[in-house]
Amino acid sequence: MKILLLGYGRMGRMIEECAEDAGMSVALTVDEGQFAGLKNLGKVADVAIDFSSPAVLPEIAEYIERTATPLVSGTTGYSAQEILTLQALGEKVPVLSSANFSLGIVVLAKALKLVSGCLPGFDIELIETHHNQKSDAPSGTAKRLLDAIDPEGKRPLVYGREGRTAKREPGEIGVHAVRGGTVAGEHSVMFFGADESLEFTHKATSRRIFAEGAINAAKILPSQKAGYYSLEELIFGKDD
Repeated sequence: MKILLLGYGRMGRMIEECAEDAGMSVALTVDEGQFAGLKNLGKVADVAIDFSSPAVLPEIAEYIERTATPLVSGTTGYSAQEILTLQALGEKVPVLSSANFSLGIVVLAKALKLVSGCLPGFDIELIETHHNQKSDAPSGTAKRLLDAIDPEGKRPLVYGREGRTAKREPGEIGVHAVRGGTVAGEHSVMFFGADESLEFTHKATSRRIFAEGAINAAKILPSQKAGYYSLEELIFGKDD
């Protein structure tokens, strides 16, 4: 299987390494300053893996639609409109978009869907920690976990607290971002009730798990019909 690698930063280079270990090959890499050239490029790979930037989504979307190349997207920081663009692509080709390719995070999100419904009235706080070069906050994974906790988006979100106005309001979810060092990614979700609490924590000690997860998704996606997939759907199937 051949891969078109979109973005050649730290994650892109690690994906290239993992692809070789998995017996796959990178047909072409496209990095910063080269995305305009996609308009003159034909289909060169069985699947594209994107860890680039929301800024180049128009060039990527045009290429994916024109060449019908399945897309595995790990780019984060997309706006609501940009997510709609990815979803529209899914009407033509298989598209998987995920902020985190860790199996542990997939299982955590699935668990949170169950647990949050079983603890009515509990206060919920989410803390995410990443390296000091991460550009978006809260993380895409944090947003994914929030979607699992509150699928309909009805609960108010409070990003950090400061001063005398910090008293909790009923139903709110506190979201906190920490940045420092070389932390690959840590996410904790805490449920606080009367005289008891429950905490879920996932820690990634290396970005390699994300690269390997993206490679595994890239192996499966081309065999799927056109659609917009989450990693959970690709692994466990869609809920009935």
